Amino acid sequence: MKTLQIAGTELEVSALCYGAGPFGPAVPLEETDRLYSAFRQAGGSFFDTAHCYAFWIKGGLGACERNLGKCIRRHGDSGKVVIATKGGHPDGGPEYRRPAFYLAPEVLASDIAESLDRLGASSIDLYFLHRDDSRVPVGEIVDTLNAEMARGRVRHVGASNWSTARIARANEYAAAHGLRGFAASQVQWNLAMPNAAAPISDLDTRHLTDEDTAWHTRSRLPVMAYSSTACGYFATGGTAAKQAFDNATSRARLDRARFLAAKLGCTVNQVALAYLMCQDFPVISIVGTRNLGHLNDAMGATGVEMSRDQLRWLREG
Repeated sequence: MKTLQIAGTELEVSALCYGAGPFGPAVPLEETDRLYSAFRQAGGSFFDTAHCYAFWIKGGLGACERNLGKCIRRHGDSGKVVIATKGGHPDGGPEYRRPAFYLAPEVLASDIAESLDRLGASSIDLYFLHRDDSRVPVGEIVDTLNAEMARGRVRHVGASNWSTARIARANEYAAAHGLRGFAASQVQWNLAMPNAAAPISDLDTRHLTDEDTAWHTRSRLPVMAYSSTACGYFATGGTAAKQAFDNATSRARLDRARFLAAKLGCTVNQVALAYLMCQDFPVISIVGTRNLGHLNDAMGATGVEMSRDQLRWLREG
């Protein structure tokens, strides 16, 4: 599997990141081991999880981090893989109660401590803030994160579901004060057109817009793309995928992806993933599946190359 180095860090990661959402309480240990082993044997070295996973399952809070940590230790992979996790999430209801100021220093300190304990790790390689909180000046947030990096509990930091404007301001503040800014952005991005409206608050998830793409092209800040297969829209096209992404634009892109897949001798899903990984700035696609066949198919996308003209044609026709 191809690798890339995240600029400004010593982190060399696989071009695909395994989203460890499926490592929750509903997945048997043997199944988790098969998925983990397949990813590692193919050269995968990058895993993504979060403090809040899987609070939506009764009694599941923290299970994804704990099970990922167990997998890493069972396979003797401590120090051999890169772990990203996220904290600073707003209130999630009865199963995940959070304070009003969810990016306060004491809240992040608690989130980090719990994540480290669950993962069985001494430091988190790449720590993302799961949401922004525009009530808090970016300088205060950068100061808090740098204090955690100085403690050694976090090696590098990123922003998840943040606007590019706020990321830019945070990194400008960091540069002006001799501090370290965000090394990556984690945001929803795929070849499909989402049906969701543009975010109107910090509590909403974000998808990459054309303006965001242009900013990343200029800044070269890496993107970790979640929902990179549009919830399977370019593979199985299930009900959830259609509800989230089915529209005239997505259907036209799906038709073009089918045509290009036949030409390149790969699957449609691999075309959709390669679309992200062949951009003019670094993109790491997050794939979260508990289906071994789907995982193997996704890993094959790292060998698909596309030209700029093909990328433009896939998107615009």
